[in-house]
Amino acid sequence: MAVVTKDVEIETKGFNDVHDITPLVADFVRKLPFSEGSVIIFVPGSTGGVTTIEFESGVIDDLKDAFERLIPQTIEYRHNLRWGDGNGFSHVRSAICKTSLTVPFVANKPTTGTWQQIVLIDFDNRKRHRRLIFQASG
Repeated sequence: MAVVTKDVEIETKGFNDVHDITPLVADFVRKLPFSEGSVIIFVPGSTGGVTTIEFESGVIDDLKDAFERLIPQTIEYRHNLRWGDGNGFSHVRSAICKTSLTVPFVANKPTTGTWQQIVLIDFDNRKRHRRLIFQASG
């Protein structure tokens, strides 16, 4: 079994900033020396997340609204009381969404569905320089 790892960097705006990273993942997988396996997409840190969704403005707005209803920015978080940085909501959102995703690939193509994209979500309360780690095994 072979393993290939790559770091990717993305600038984000925070506050549920959603980025379609499918082309980055597809490019990584396309260049691998093996054609079948799985790729892990990992977001180091505790205020970002990665998932799949249809990357369409209405669905993205619905997702942002859902996070706001489920984990609102406006309530008090113990994290904020301890650290005073006001981003307790972003840590909880990241824990629910998760910071990694595994996607199988076949013939050097991710096996996402027709209307399914891989997205990075920055939940933090400020812009960030996000590092992503792609690791493929096959």
